[in-house]
Amino acid sequence: MALITADHLKLGYDSQIVASDLSFTVEEGDYLCIIGENGSGKTTLMKALLGLHKPLEGSLEFAEDMDQNEIGYLPQQTVIQSDFPASVREIVLSGCQGHWRNRFFYSAEDRATAKRYIEQVGITDLADKYYSDLSGGQKQRVLLARALCAAVKVLLLDEPIAGLDPSASENMYRVIKELNGAGMTIIMISHDLTSALKDANKVLHIGETNYFGTVSEYLKVRTEDLGGAK
Repeated sequence: MALITADHLKLGYDSQIVASDLSFTVEEGDYLCIIGENGSGKTTLMKALLGLHKPLEGSLEFAEDMDQNEIGYLPQQTVIQSDFPASVREIVLSGCQGHWRNRFFYSAEDRATAKRYIEQVGITDLADKYYSDLSGGQKQRVLLARALCAAVKVLLLDEPIAGLDPSASENMYRVIKELNGAGMTIIMISHDLTSALKDANKVLHIGETNYFGTVSEYLKVRTEDLGGAK
């Protein structure tokens, strides 16, 4: 089933166009890797998927039973995020707030959801520690668990291994692969093509020439038709 369908999207700000003629479909259970040079419009596309940026042209449609507020999002880390003064459990739990309607407090279900994802990403032993005291890889796992609390069917990841050492990067990719295997649809921006494409089943390349299709087909055409895109 198609969860997201984009048809000839044009993205930009005022008169500045950053990407155009983007067409792709995200099916339930997909692992889509979005790649392209810096400034090609990858993050702008993420914002459009989250409802934070309106396309200049084209259409972006979602499945009838899918709410944009139920899309989990793991942004790139910032200094503010790194120094946030809260416990791991509190940060993960805050991801449930997107599901609140007419209430202003965490329910037993919210706490159970947070506990489940804390366990799933392997940070149970860190639950009572302060986020600011964690390593880079541990912080990314915390933010991943928080994003999962917001996600129902789709998880957006913006450079999830940026700044991580090889061991932490490998662990992050393993967790993401397991989540996808359990049924979560993954959409990820990455410059680490060797590792990212190993687990993905689809690729969206944004650039002078756009490409959308399977990983195997992309690897065949990237050098000849996409100008050697990396």
